[in-house]
Amino acid sequence: MGSLPRARVTPSRPFQHTGVDFADPIWLRTSKGRGHKAYKAFVSVFVCFSSRAVHLEVVRCVVFLAAFCRSVARRGVYQAIYSDCGTNFVGADSQLKALFREVRNDTQRIIGRLSDDGIRWHFNPLAAPQFGGLWEAAVKALKHHLWRVIKEMKLTFEEMATFLAEVEACLNSHPLQALTDDPEDLDALTPGHFLIGAQLNAIPEPSLFDIPVNRLSRWRLLQQMRNHLWQRWSREYHQGLTPRPKWWTAPGNLQEGQLCLFKAETTPPCRWPLARIMRLHPGEDGQVRVVDVRTSNGELTRPVVKVVPLPTADVADLEAHEHA
Repeated sequence: MGSLPRARVTPSRPFQHTGVDFADPIWLRTSKGRGHKAYKAFVSVFVCFSSRAVHLEVVRCVVFLAAFCRSVARRGVYQAIYSDCGTNFVGADSQLKALFREVRNDTQRIIGRLSDDGIRWHFNPLAAPQFGGLWEAAVKALKHHLWRVIKEMKLTFEEMATFLAEVEACLNSHPLQALTDDPEDLDALTPGHFLIGAQLNAIPEPSLFDIPVNRLSRWRLLQQMRNHLWQRWSREYHQGLTPRPKWWTAPGNLQEGQLCLFKAETTPPCRWPLARIMRLHPGEDGQVRVVDVRTSNGELTRPVVKVVPLPTADVADLEAHEHA
């Protein structure tokens, strides 16, 4: 495996270097009620190289330029975009070049230098999806659960845009690493910190899992779908962080004072229970299987299978230095 691209390890503002891809097609309805017509749409996924933040746009009939303009209005003008060689992206690149050529003919009327410089668009080689692992992973995290939540249900464009905005908040709320090594600090760095300067939170609402679908309004149905996707994706993220060594090997990655995720059976969307490991309790064979953790509600004694350690600041800096 080669080294990470320079844009992945160089500090930059969010979405200055962005990867983009489309998820599988979905079907939307023209209006609520009976007798509606359905049409095909796509979900455009933008992934920031520096913060791994995700931006989602619903696109009608693969009109990528419309989604591109909306993302620029919210996230700022991109310096470089990376994608595969899809015909839709190649067409968007040619139209953007023509647009920026017209801009350069009258630079006195342009506000800002980015419009004059244009956007660099990098295409991956043909039949090489591994070159876009960053955005391919984001597409997988989205569509793997999105289709299982939506199933055969058809939403309107407004409902789908609202649902994707809440899914985007869930994806951008996951912890990346501990902010500090202070045992009293229970905060973790998330992609939301790079976007708004703080962690993204959802509006607290009652659980709707036990209510039948036919008894829910359209708005409550969207909330139930959001909660369903959050439950599935958060569990998958926990599994991705948990090491899977053989039973006869010891990972040795638990330390006192380390920040970790605390596995809970039910948590509201965009909430990640965090805890600090206070004490390790090794068994007779010297292996640690029980720890004392301190949460916002006090100290608890839990097995190690209930905690998922987050990378420390020293480990993250070392990995970034090796890739650079």
